[in-house]
Amino acid sequence: MNLEATLQQFFGYETFRPGQREIIEALVNGQDVVAILPTGMGKSLCYQLPGYLFSKPVLIISPLLSLMQDQVDQLKQRGEKRVVALNSFLSPEQKRYALHFLHEYRFIFVSPEMLLQPQVKARLEQVELSLIVADEAHCISQWGFDFRPDYLRIGEVLPQINRPPILALSATATDSVIEDIQHYLMMHDPFRYMHSVNRENIYLVKKAFSHKEEKINWIIEHVTSTSGPGIIYTQSRAKTEALSLHLLERNIAAAAYHAGKDTQDRQFIQQQFLTGKLEWIVATNAFGMGVHKDNVRQIIHETMPSTLSNYMQEIGRAGRDGQDAVAFLLHAEGDEQYAKFIGTEDLPKEIHIDRFMQVIASGEQPNVLLARGELTEVSFRVLNYWLQQESPEQVKKRMQEMQFKKYAEVNLVLKLIENTDCMREQVVNYFGQKLFQKQQNCCSNCGINVAPFLKPREERQETQMTTWQQRLQQILVRN
Repeated sequence: MNLEATLQQFFGYETFRPGQREIIEALVNGQDVVAILPTGMGKSLCYQLPGYLFSKPVLIISPLLSLMQDQVDQLKQRGEKRVVALNSFLSPEQKRYALHFLHEYRFIFVSPEMLLQPQVKARLEQVELSLIVADEAHCISQWGFDFRPDYLRIGEVLPQINRPPILALSATATDSVIEDIQHYLMMHDPFRYMHSVNRENIYLVKKAFSHKEEKINWIIEHVTSTSGPGIIYTQSRAKTEALSLHLLERNIAAAAYHAGKDTQDRQFIQQQFLTGKLEWIVATNAFGMGVHKDNVRQIIHETMPSTLSNYMQEIGRAGRDGQDAVAFLLHAEGDEQYAKFIGTEDLPKEIHIDRFMQVIASGEQPNVLLARGELTEVSFRVLNYWLQQESPEQVKKRMQEMQFKKYAEVNLVLKLIENTDCMREQVVNYFGQKLFQKQQNCCSNCGINVAPFLKPREERQETQMTTWQQRLQQILVRN
């Protein structure tokens, strides 16, 4: 089988990027594969090329609607017509049509929640697949236990007799996360390909401030004087709105992005950023996965992320074109307490577990707790899953362990901030890898001058910004 010829025929490339050939060869040989490839290294080609080698459909389990839609759009732009996304965007008629002709598609995208719907599950059992893909597979571990437990059920749905190979894809994953991926996908002795998580073209900078207000003032001054495109990450929806307004007042093309916004508004903002109409996005961690913008030059963490995995995922959205980019990690006293609160606010407490069991004992449906506002949607999903797996006392212990684990993850980020050792070496070691060679420009702890990598900001013409300003004003009024 000439893989290079297939690569040239369908994708127009003459050579594979590092790791792609090894991954595809293992899949062709019928092996399960866990592939850790940094953002921008061509993960999607690892399942798209096999889709053209085999005559049977490829099933891709994708965590986000925006990510799924982006991948579908990219395939269609390349001329692929046999692609479908089973998601909430489909009308009932479109869904029935897609399910009826499911066997005729080459690429089938589906969310974990949709995968578990009886109608979809039953139809997929009738379709002979060539490959099953878990995209952004780290979400199985990082989201499944305490955010979207349906991830933990994926393996239950997948056919175990004569099933095709499973490919788990991610940009970053620790050894424990990889073990979770293999376990919950019920993988069979998978081939592992682990590319270094180190991105040499992203320069790591940390900055300490006495007060939180000083961080905001620094961001405004910095963004006003340096060029993007860039993403500013915060932990608060309200802060994304406030900071984006500060930037708009200074004639900077910026917008807030968070899960509380209307779906159409989020799609509009994302598209404006991708096409260069917006220079800066101020976002919670709801933004980024599946956003394929090659020329992001700056990432600013207004406050510390809750885990080093999140940190690496988020800074990895810069410099996908291989050019220089800078990642700023800002910190003020007390940030770690807020990060711990954000990381655990949706974890059910003992009182919630007791109430859940009381409602069941009374003969009511537990979802009444949602209607009464006694549980958040996330807390309900977590309890609804784990109380089917374990006893109430075991679930209480599990929730406590999750809380301690999240606190420990925040403390590792704090160590990155406070420790004087090489920042790059610390994050690489976190993923069980080693940094074999120090680069000249590395991080704040090694000594770095980022001025050569930051271009001065050029004023945009007002006429260029009229359209997006009008549309953003509509979004601001609505929110």
